[in-house]
Amino acid sequence: KDVQKESEPHVYLSKEELKEKIQSYNSSVTDKLKMTLNTNGIYTGFIKVQMELCRPITVQSSQSQGRCAPSNNETAFYLPDGCVNTLHISSTNTVREVIEALLKKFFVADNPAKFALYKRCHKEDQVYTCKLSDREHPLYLRLVAGPTTEMLSFVLREHETGEVMWEAFSIPELKNFLRILDKEENEQLQILKKRYAAYRDKLEEALGGVWKPG
Repeated sequence: KDVQKESEPHVYLSKEELKEKIQSYNSSVTDKLKMTLNTNGIYTGFIKVQMELCRPITVQSSQSQGRCAPSNNETAFYLPDGCVNTLHISSTNTVREVIEALLKKFFVADNPAKFALYKRCHKEDQVYTCKLSDREHPLYLRLVAGPTTEMLSFVLREHETGEVMWEAFSIPELKNFLRILDKEENEQLQILKKRYAAYRDKLEEALGGVWKPG
């Protein structure tokens, strides 16, 4: 079970400390996702984000990308559990920018304000999670923790932790949700019908054996 943990303060590194930190980080990388330090002191690298979304997301088709108005070319579906995406970002990118870039990469039409980025780490047989503020810098956190995801990993979740704020969703999104729910309801209904039909056949077969004359 996740244990909530307070956010840790940002410690600013000198140019030499930063250089040493990146060299140490790159020497431990096993998946070729290394960091690069530029002459202006800004560094770039990769982070992996696990998607843990309970509700369906709305995705735009290629024809409707870039439009501001809701489009009929939008589809809602559930992401599979454990879906992990890799982003190439810089040390200046904030949490809010990372969320926006992640949604844009997969043509997600939902409002970025509906989502929050969490950091997760393992310590003393416990899993700690902390919701990151919009102004934090994920690549800095990745650098400080090192490349091992056991030390630190990022998770995208819905922003709301209580009741769903349905008024935050657009009409097309709500219609898509209803369509998904209707489909799931029909699928479950068919499963129940098949189950009870099989049970009825077995019961009739058993009764026929009991009441068979002679």
